[in-house]
Amino acid sequence: MEDLVESILDYVRADYTDYAIMINGEWGSGKTYFWNNKIRNKIDSLTFNGKKYTTIYMSLYGISNLEEISKKIYIETTQLMDKNMKKYMESHDKTSIPEYAKTGLDMAHFFGASQKDGKIDYGKFFATDDKVLCFDDLERANVDVIDILGYINNFVEHDHIKTIIICNEKELATKLKSSNLEMKTFIATYLLDKEGSLLSTDKPMVEKIAEKIEYVFDKANDYERIKEKLIGETFEYAPKFNYIINGLLMRYEGNAELIRFLREHTNLITNTFIKSGTRNLRILKHALNDFQKIFETVNKFYPNTNIRVLQTMLIFTIAVSFEIKAGKITKDKFVNINTNEEYKSILVSSRVLMDNRQFYIKEFDNNYYFNFKSEYRFFKFIEVYVRTRIFDMKIFKNDMERIIQTIDTEKLPGYKRLLTEEYWKIADDQFPFVIEEVVENVRKGELQLIDIVKLFAYFSYFSRRNLIAYDMQTIKNIFIDGMNLVEDKSEYCSNIDEELSRIGIDVGEDMNEVLNHFHEINRNLRVKMYKNKAEEIFKCIPMKMETFYEKFTEEYMGKPLLKYYDTYKMIQRITCASNEDIMRIKEMLIDRAKKYKKELESELPFIITLKSALELHCKGKNNSIKIVMLKEFANDLQIIIDLYKDMPPKKTYRKAKIRKEVNEDV
Repeated sequence: MEDLVESILDYVRADYTDYAIMINGEWGSGKTYFWNNKIRNKIDSLTFNGKKYTTIYMSLYGISNLEEISKKIYIETTQLMDKNMKKYMESHDKTSIPEYAKTGLDMAHFFGASQKDGKIDYGKFFATDDKVLCFDDLERANVDVIDILGYINNFVEHDHIKTIIICNEKELATKLKSSNLEMKTFIATYLLDKEGSLLSTDKPMVEKIAEKIEYVFDKANDYERIKEKLIGETFEYAPKFNYIINGLLMRYEGNAELIRFLREHTNLITNTFIKSGTRNLRILKHALNDFQKIFETVNKFYPNTNIRVLQTMLIFTIAVSFEIKAGKITKDKFVNINTNEEYKSILVSSRVLMDNRQFYIKEFDNNYYFNFKSEYRFFKFIEVYVRTRIFDMKIFKNDMERIIQTIDTEKLPGYKRLLTEEYWKIADDQFPFVIEEVVENVRKGELQLIDIVKLFAYFSYFSRRNLIAYDMQTIKNIFIDGMNLVEDKSEYCSNIDEELSRIGIDVGEDMNEVLNHFHEINRNLRVKMYKNKAEEIFKCIPMKMETFYEKFTEEYMGKPLLKYYDTYKMIQRITCASNEDIMRIKEMLIDRAKKYKKELESELPFIITLKSALELHCKGKNNSIKIVMLKEFANDLQIIIDLYKDMPPKKTYRKAKIRKEVNEDV
């Protein structure tokens, strides 16, 4: 790294140059960090042959025309100027000054500079032999790369300004080939057809079109030609990750506990970073920022947390950040995993059932936790935080309480051993005690509803193999009574089939009765959940409308949430909303009814009542814009009513072996 720094400084010190240099490296590898922390300051403090050098940095990210680059140069330059310079520049003749100065004058004119007062040594300011220009993100500009390089060449060739270009040539090559591809394909096809060679059979049509595109639009060769003329030397930036990571950690120097922890685990950070297979330091920086929030919150509420747990949290934060933000997986990959126990049960099922759906979790675990043993390897609050940017304190405390319970106990509770470990690992002399412990947990109502169902599957399996002393009917009675006890404190389960698939054993027919009872309770839990969600979302009207639109459209456009909300509360909220929001809510309701009428027809009674209530609210009131809007709202609700009334009646069945109601809306 020091050799690279010195090579760049040698270029700056050179008496005469008519070329630029390029620093090439992958996105996120730390090129800009390298410039800001290792190069720029050294150049700005450099005095050579009586000259003190000044750097001017410009990111080309998103630049859409060359004028914008000139504006950037001007803005950067004026920060170094005397305050009267802008007023004075326009008075000077532009015919005998360098290209760099012309850029400044053009921009001075653009910004309306005048010549009223102030004296300045104009020639000294625009001297070019002490300036170093740095153009970053070349491949991210929205301007033709060839045009940009031609523009930069003016400074290099005419004024001999030291110029450094930072880019990712790999992405640049892709951009040169893929830009305006549809237009290029159309023109290439037209030319081939005109030549009469489009339908010839000497080679595939796709291949001929690709060759014609390359021949006609050979931007890559144009780039190489101008690069050869402009760029005297290209340096490959390949950072030493330990050095970069140590640099990233410096930002936490103000937090003594955090920086000590991070420095003690630099190797852990580096190894996890390498295992990600993505050399993107921006993602790592964001992950460490996330971990700062996690570390500080854990220390605040649970100051005596086991060091192994903190280490695993660090690994998990970095790993999930890279998996999601680098686009290696979709954001929903972990959504249906709610606890560490569920995570471990998936690992078990992937080994026992060889379920393809679980292979990703197995690969994730093998990659990031290889040779790292930890009881806890999944943290829901961290996954939610990385995925949504919301630090959910409720989920956080639930996770931490589970961790404390596990760590403070000499061994896992019996039910957790069955749900998260291979049951055959339980020693024969311990197995009866585990069974009795679980039975006691169920009888006392100490478990979640879904855990009771999954545990019954194990007990049914054990009973069929004569591993336990309980007959099947006794087991059923115990577990059904246990489900009744925990109804009020359990959460709705959206996919029982998926949950059962995770336990890693065959589910027998004995499950039918237990499942039917589960569905009855789970249906009540769903109603309770929807009522709570309805209250949470609709209370955002009218004060937090953007939050309302975001939550409602993302999660509940196709779910009958309105049937769980009080109509007259809705009237109060709608009538207090702005006219714009009244119109927007109405259009949203109509739109969702058209798209999801089958799923939403159960909302019909709510819509009818809402229409009547709105009409009653407006009755007898003098017209205003809001009253007119509300009347139109009530009238247009008839569109939704007509849609739902036109739906064919639902078929009903007198009997069902196992009711699969969990994925249906009631």
